[in-house]
This record gives sequence, C-alpha cells and structure tokens, in this order.
Amino acid sequence: MSGFTDIRYEVNDPYAIITLNRPDRLNAFTYHTLGELRAAFSAAEADPSVVGIIVTGEGRAFSAGLDISTLTETTRSSNAPREAPEDELPGLFSYLLEIPKPIIAAINGVAAGGGLILSLMSDLRFASRDAALTTVFLKRGLVAEHGSSWLLPRLVGVSRALDLLWMSDRITAEEARDIGLVDRVLAGGDLLEAARDYVIRLSTTTAPRAIGATKKLVYDHLGLGYEAALRDAERVQNQFVTAPDAVEGAQSFVERRPPRFERIGQ
Repeated sequence: MSGFTDIRYEVNDPYAIITLNRPDRLNAFTYHTLGELRAAFSAAEADPSVVGIIVTGEGRAFSAGLDISTLTETTRSSNAPREAPEDELPGLFSYLLEIPKPIIAAINGVAAGGGLILSLMSDLRFASRDAALTTVFLKRGLVAEHGSSWLLPRLVGVSRALDLLWMSDRITAEEARDIGLVDRVLAGGDLLEAARDYVIRLSTTTAPRAIGATKKLVYDHLGLGYEAALRDAERVQNQFVTAPDAVEGAQSFVERRPPRFERIGQ
C-alpha cells in the first residue's frame, strides 16, 4: 500500500508493520499523520493475510506525541474541541480496541503523550531497552487524556497510575516492565523480530476468529460485574463450540497436524 508520507506500511503474511516515519520530528503526530495511521490500521484489519499488526517508530523515538505545531494550534483555538460521533469512541487511537486482530506496539524509543496513548491502546507492548515512557499531559496543563485514566489503572494499579499521571516522570523500559506497563524488554536489534515471531506463532497455532472474539470479551468485561461477564462469555463460547474452527481444532489435534484456521478480513 503506497501513497503515505508520514508512515510506512508493509505486509508480510502473517503480519503488517506500520512504522511512524518522521524521525526528524521524533515521529510526532500531525493531523495528517493521524489520518494515515487510521488508514493503515483499517487496511490491515481488512486484509485476510494479516493475522497481527505491529506498530513502531523510525529512528530514536517511538513517538513524542502531538507535534508542537499541532498542539499549539489545538490549545490556541477558540473553538471547543469536536465531540466524537455517537457511534465512535472518543480519544486518540481508541479505534484500536475494536480491531479484532492483535496489535503489538514495538516501542523502540521515547513514547510520550499521544505516543504513549498509541502504545496503551495496543494490546501488547514490547519495548527496547533504550525506550522511555512518560504521560507528560499534566506538565502541559492538561489532564489524563484520551482514555489514559481508564487504561493506566487497569495495567499498573490506581496509585501507580496516579503517580505516572501527576509527576509525568520519564521511566525506563525496565521500570515500565516491573510495574506491568510493558510486557517484554528486548535489545533494540531484537525488538521487531520478537514482535514478528509472536504474530507468526499465533498464525500457526491460534484461530483468528477466536483471537478477535477473545480480545472483545476481555475489553468488554473490564467494565462488567462477574455475573454479566460470565453470561456474556457463555453466550460467545456457545457460538464457537460448534463453529468450523472448533471442528478443525479438534480434528487437527486428533490427526497430530497444525490446524488450518480461516483468516479474517474483507
């Protein structure tokens, strides 16, 4: 897929890699960048050859967040920010939660502000040892933006989330792993390979439809009581237990061969 200026998009079955490509600006987002990212994620979601999506940055940063020119334009505007349509979740990158494919943020360098939000809205976070993370919002006179007040406590606990938001200290990849903010820390040269290997392993062992349904169950159930969550899980599992993927999963086990699950996409 060509025509992008701020990102690179490549597909190599079974993964797509989206690379933020404004290294001279620490991969900061303009409105144009945000539009290109959405288009790339939509393309990966629709592509049956893509089982999982990896997002990373070019150069020494993952993303420093909103470009200063975009941030200045936003804060100086006399118009109130546009509210999201009723059928669309508000906040940067919230649409990633509804993509039924695993999304891995390969955090190669600093992830700050909106860059941190991009990593939080991803399903997994792999970080280079050179990476650093910071919320930064309160240092700019802003609040916990774009769903970070919902995401961070669920990842690291309430008191740690408040500390990360209030102080906006920059923390290392190892510190982020220790508190549950990132899942794996790797040498810089191994970062993308680890993300690719994860998706490749998923593609050979796990049903894509089940991946998507499980992702939805997990995020949906974060806001439910146990009774509603158990009833919802039973409803979905009853749909899957007689579906073709379950038949193929059982048959492949009996025949001692890798399963051949159907891909998802348009």
